[in-house]
Amino acid sequence: MHILVLNVGSSSLKFQLIETDGAAIAEARDRRIARGQIERIGGEAILTLSASNERPVKTTTVLRDQAAAVEHIVKWLTSDESGVPITSIGEIQAVGHRVVHGGEQCSQSVRVDDRVWHELEELIDLAPLHNPHNLRGIAAARAALGPGIPQVAVFDTAFHHTLPETAYLYAIPYQLYRRYRVRRYGFHGTSHRYIAYRYRQLTQRTREATKIITLHLGNGCSACAISEGKSVDTSMGFTPLEGLMMGTRSGDLDPAILDFISAKEGLSLGDIDSMLNKQSGLLGVSGLTADMRELLAEAAEHDDRRARIAVDLFCYRVKKYLGSYLAAMNGADAIVFAGGIGEHAAAIRDRICAGLEWLGIEADAAKNAALTSGSEGRFDRDGARVELWVIPTDEELLIARDTWRVVTGAELG
Repeated sequence: MHILVLNVGSSSLKFQLIETDGAAIAEARDRRIARGQIERIGGEAILTLSASNERPVKTTTVLRDQAAAVEHIVKWLTSDESGVPITSIGEIQAVGHRVVHGGEQCSQSVRVDDRVWHELEELIDLAPLHNPHNLRGIAAARAALGPGIPQVAVFDTAFHHTLPETAYLYAIPYQLYRRYRVRRYGFHGTSHRYIAYRYRQLTQRTREATKIITLHLGNGCSACAISEGKSVDTSMGFTPLEGLMMGTRSGDLDPAILDFISAKEGLSLGDIDSMLNKQSGLLGVSGLTADMRELLAEAAEHDDRRARIAVDLFCYRVKKYLGSYLAAMNGADAIVFAGGIGEHAAAIRDRICAGLEWLGIEADAAKNAALTSGSEGRFDRDGARVELWVIPTDEELLIARDTWRVVTGAELG
């Protein structure tokens, strides 16, 4: 089955065309036929497109909205110039969509019908920056491919539906949860779920025997405690702002700071929310950039104090979450790093693991340094009690696989 995977944002769109079925999933033979992204939708858009493993081609064209962007992708996929081995839209048999928020209603991936569409509209209040664009992507795919092509929503929040009350409730008046469902939802669930699945594959462990901590570290960052294969705690909360320090997000902070800054700076709550999401984290502390690679270079080459503080703070925050999850689960068999920073920055992995020997966490410097450029493998020292892994995440592949499962009625993995 040829499945188009879409991740639609306010002014950007990422896609992959993946060929998969039950046998391909079981044997990890899924085939990535095409991929690409479109940036600056709404004007002169920048397109980066490639078929299979060919070198990406960058072009520009005017695309007024997400519908125009999806239509352009479909035309390119079926054109001779693309080099993609399909010739008509009829060969795209389903579309899988990344949808950020599924609330309490959507606990697993689901085919989008009228009922699900209305449920997603009702959830816009919980994810006003993401779900409206995800819905526009679904509408755009329907328009481009026709109403008969299945559209499947795969939710960032779904994997965390197994959180116990003690992990998802906040210590605020309980009626706020009952009235407005103010609780921890968690995000990056598709990534954490894929990492846990891949870990089981590599180690031949059963789901029930899987007790790990996964770290998705990129521009957005989150930690997840996984026991018996289920998410039992995660760092992101009611929104993706809570938890670890990120590229431009603050992560955890004292909520009284909001009122204090509002009074001192004359900022509205909306202004402060924007500051905490877009001007904080690595960017806010360093005053330079949200890019970890650049911060490591600045610290090493110029001994930039604020770059060094930003990196140290980032690693310290991750350490604290590791310690809390090890306590909550009474230990773990492995810690798994993923995401752009987790997969590529050996120096950050080393700093996070340093000083945790008492907990059984001991990194092998040579093994760690060898795991770069998205490679997969272990880097714990021989005899260490806790395994250390780098497992590159693949959310698009999991979305494609879930789409096949939902469309065919197969059991969700």
